Amino acid sequence: MKISILGTVANDTLIFRRDLISKLVAAGHIVSVFCVDYTDQTRDQIRSLGAMPIDYGLSRAGLNPLADLLTIFQLRRLLNELRPDVVLSCFVKPSIYGSIAARLACVPRRLAMLEGLGFVFTDTPSGPSAKQRFLRKTQVFLYRLALPCIDTIIFLNPDDPVDLLERNNLKAKHVEVLGGIGVDLKQFAYSEPPVEPVRFIFIARLLAEKGVFEYIEAVKRVKSLHPAAEFVVLGGIDEANPGGLKQADLQKLLDTGLIIYPGYVSNVSDWISASSVFVLPSYREGVPRSTQEALAIGRAVITTDVPGCRETVIEGVNGFLVPKWDADALADKMIYFIENPAAIKKMGHESHRLAVERFDAEKVNARLMEIMGLSELR
Repeated sequence: MKISILGTVANDTLIFRRDLISKLVAAGHIVSVFCVDYTDQTRDQIRSLGAMPIDYGLSRAGLNPLADLLTIFQLRRLLNELRPDVVLSCFVKPSIYGSIAARLACVPRRLAMLEGLGFVFTDTPSGPSAKQRFLRKTQVFLYRLALPCIDTIIFLNPDDPVDLLERNNLKAKHVEVLGGIGVDLKQFAYSEPPVEPVRFIFIARLLAEKGVFEYIEAVKRVKSLHPAAEFVVLGGIDEANPGGLKQADLQKLLDTGLIIYPGYVSNVSDWISASSVFVLPSYREGVPRSTQEALAIGRAVITTDVPGCRETVIEGVNGFLVPKWDADALADKMIYFIENPAAIKKMGHESHRLAVERFDAEKVNARLMEIMGLSELR
């Protein structure tokens, strides 16, 4: 079959779709991968998987209706040339505009996968801003236009279809909950967690909605009581985002020795392996990839009791769920692990077991291919 995958950022597509692309190609399908920012390197990486890179234009954050309309017609033209049997659109804008374009191009089977609802549907301590409320209404309107073009819409957690579809009276033809995109259990292999010293690791973009400020506040409290404990932060800074951690504030944290921040790293698995406990106090997720990686490596998890995050923890078994926005509750659980190091290894084993059971990329991609209808189309 001819299959087109519509993504956005090439590096993200390589991280999140690599295993699926490889599995599709291995099954004999002809795969094209659409991205908006290909470089020679990322094109070569897609080709090395046996797929064909396709460039297209899309403003990921823009609200220009003319530009979005042009994107739809550009995608329709490209799809008309490729004549795919199946289109899988990933992330918000491709799911909306790509699905409309796929219907206009008469693609026989059209699917969309939302790996989270994004900041627009994320609650914040101060409540939604006027801009956020406007964007939410705009997205709901666009979903109302796109959903009739989508044969199956795929979510990662059971809360997202409730918050998007049911609460906004949106009708979808067919809904599936995948439960996480999965990780390669060989690449993220289990290792015994270190406990001397106890080291916590946070992996996410350094934005408010990822819980970076709650993490920092918790670190300050825990460090004052247990100065030997270590705290790692991995993630990019977004100075343009008003809710982001600023470079000057990050530098102060580094100068005082509160955190370890190596900047960009390509060996994330090594950093997880060198840590004792994974921490993600996010406000909302699809099902976070970084947490799935930590589970596979065998790390206890502290995360928030919110959509997407709660799917990665069985309370008291492989970690703890804390209320969103609550730095004190986060600090209490960090202190628990410092004072009970045996729990780090015990819960780490349970995390690995959960990864094998729920987040094995082989199993997840087999199910995703079944949802895509490829088993019956071959």
